[in-house]
Amino acid sequence: MRVALVSEHASPLATLGGADAGGQNVHVAELARGLARRGHDVVVHTRRDAPELPETVRFAPGVTVHHVDAGPARAVPKDALAPHMGAFAERLAAEWRRHPPALVHAHFWMSAVAALDAARPLGIPVAQTFHALGVVKRRHQGAADTSPPERLDVERGIVAEVDRIVATCSDEVFELVRLGARPRRVSVVPCGVDLDLFRPDGPVRPRRPGLRRIVTVGRLVERKGIGSAIEALAEVPGVELVVAGGPGADLLDSDPAVDRLRAIAHDVGVADRVTLAGRLGREEIPALIRSADALVSVPWYEPFGIVPVEAMACGVPVVASAVGGMIDTVVDGGTGLHVPPRDPAAVAATLRRLLGDDALRAQLGAAGAARARRRYGWDRVAAATQEAYRHVLGAPRSDALAAGVGT
Repeated sequence: MRVALVSEHASPLATLGGADAGGQNVHVAELARGLARRGHDVVVHTRRDAPELPETVRFAPGVTVHHVDAGPARAVPKDALAPHMGAFAERLAAEWRRHPPALVHAHFWMSAVAALDAARPLGIPVAQTFHALGVVKRRHQGAADTSPPERLDVERGIVAEVDRIVATCSDEVFELVRLGARPRRVSVVPCGVDLDLFRPDGPVRPRRPGLRRIVTVGRLVERKGIGSAIEALAEVPGVELVVAGGPGADLLDSDPAVDRLRAIAHDVGVADRVTLAGRLGREEIPALIRSADALVSVPWYEPFGIVPVEAMACGVPVVASAVGGMIDTVVDGGTGLHVPPRDPAAVAATLRRLLGDDALRAQLGAAGAARARRRYGWDRVAAATQEAYRHVLGAPRSDALAAGVGT
């Protein structure tokens, strides 16, 4: 069938690691490919953010990216995009009148606003994945939350109106129920990992002689907890921290987020053991992860967290905050170790334990690789997402659902 994925700010074509380019971009890209491999015709609708972009791009066999004119054709922070969703919806409606999809799957709350406005008059059903909920963001960031003030009320309306919600973890389901979701209309389908790219064997990035290595990968926004990892390093001697993410290496010196992290490293006396590598190409990330004794992912909150699963797929143990999707993906004592968020002392103590026990690291790494391969391949995720679509379209259950895919 023809499936429309709407991802207003997170294009599958974007370079990862920027302020608004991360896990959602990966999810949409890989889900589109996975659905296409299952025989579906997939169109990803995303906002045009550069004037030179063509209207459509063939992204993969069976997948087309459609650049939608809505607002200025330049990069705009996602929290400033809400006023352009009316124009986005108009363009979607015009496209869907010509080429109607069987189902629309919106990603992020603003995508749902546009998708519902465009699809409802045409009788097209809409599924929704939030990727992050405004109520959770507000709870953890308080006054630092830059979301539009109407976001919380709008998300309640989306929960009530969409035909199905595809949540990425069990923790999100509890939040959705508090917003009024009926559990029988929610499917839990995790994000996935490219098991061909992220695997235990393969190239390894060189290490500094005489130092153990921990790695963190992601956007440099404060809530990602990279500052906590840097502070923890002060209590873990003989270890370097490599941080991948943020701007390209040539722009690091002019980036405020980089300045903040460098200041933390200087203040706690570990500037000589912290390397801010900047944005790396996706194909470069596995070699960096494989070079690490452990990956550290300690955000304040995390709707899902793809990077810990990628590390598990590489056979590298994970130190992760016990928040959001990482409660599901990282098995405490099984594939990694949990720590409280915003607690550098706990991160330091956990790293000392892990780095001091070669057998434990090997055990956790091997178990993580097995768990990633068993549960988080994108073909499995696409199959489970397809089952969520079948609930909307009223089609019979497939063998994949009967076997428990997505549970």
